[in-house]
Amino acid sequence: MRSVLGGFGLAKVNVWSEMAQIQLFLYLQLLDALTTLIGLRMGLSELSPAVRWMLSFGPAAGMAMCKGTALALLGLCYWFNRRRVIRWVNYGFALLVVWNMGNILIALRAF
Repeated sequence: MRSVLGGFGLAKVNVWSEMAQIQLFLYLQLLDALTTLIGLRMGLSELSPAVRWMLSFGPAAGMAMCKGTALALLGLCYWFNRRRVIRWVNYGFALLVVWNMGNILIALRAF
């Protein structure tokens, strides 16, 4: 069991707990949405065909549909007791956020 002991009298937190994984999932969804919208605003394009189709309804509506789908899949993983999948999905979304940030930095250097 891996845990982090917070300073200043904070409680011990198990970083592999279900709640921590769900919170990380939600945080990564927010980061993905923000980096995607920033990239789109800078003239970059979305690579995923499904997300590109959702974005055809507008950036805000597309991101809402995309993140709604992600939340529904999170609920299915939780409902069918596949909570370990959430951890692997978090790794994927963390890589996606890093990918988006890299593309944004490359685009900034082009200006």
